[in-house]
Amino acid sequence: MDLLAVGSPQEVIERVAKKLGCSATSQEVAKYFDEHDELRHLRQEFLFPKIAELPPSDLSLVDGSEECIYFVGNSLGLQPRNVKKYINEELENWAKTGVHGHVLGSRPWAWAENNLEDLMAKLVGAKPEEVALMNGLTVNLHLLMLAFYQPTAKRHKILLEDKAFPSDHGEDTLRTEDIVSTIEREGHSIAVVMLSGVQYYTGQLFNMEVITKAGQAQGCYVGFDCAHAVGNAELRLHDWGVDFACWCTYKVSVLAVLHCLGHQC
Repeated sequence: MDLLAVGSPQEVIERVAKKLGCSATSQEVAKYFDEHDELRHLRQEFLFPKIAELPPSDLSLVDGSEECIYFVGNSLGLQPRNVKKYINEELENWAKTGVHGHVLGSRPWAWAENNLEDLMAKLVGAKPEEVALMNGLTVNLHLLMLAFYQPTAKRHKILLEDKAFPSDHGEDTLRTEDIVSTIEREGHSIAVVMLSGVQYYTGQLFNMEVITKAGQAQGCYVGFDCAHAVGNAELRLHDWGVDFACWCTYKVSVLAVLHCLGHQC
């Protein structure tokens, strides 16, 4: 039996720990997951800082020549090995062609997003024409709110989780039924439901499909900040009927572009 094949993350961890005869928090469990990870070869595609290069390191306690264990991909992903190559190619194109780099070369700058929209649409489960590559995450959040938040005297509230960011607030997860209950109770006065796809601090993956249906049933627009969901969870934003979403790819999925989505029927 494949111990990793079925079950929730907690069930899988407990199953592996039982097989190994150790605690679920044992290092042996982590090693087992590493050894059986079908994507483990991709680790070689990224650059890991050496421990000695990181400012908080106490070299009397650790071997500074070893690679660090990197747990902050939710803030900034590791640098892919090919980044320098691609950047140098564009710098070379700029040096040789100047302003003509906008329309010449293997990746003309004026149409740079054309090479990525199809790929990004697949990653978030959207149509290519629903996806735009633009701006920064905070700017896109504000632009989407400007477009979708249309308050009236009766419908003017925004539903969002308390202290969604930064990470020094909050430690509890939110039950889907409580979110839906709040929408059903207050929906007549809610203009926009705006939640995370994955909550920054707790790592909770919200049930975006259920929340979207609940909000729209009450006449609300429903959107998600998917900064920590994209590349981390399977997304089907179009099929779920999400009205709008935005995300970044310098975290888990590590691309230097920002995105937003508007649903097309």
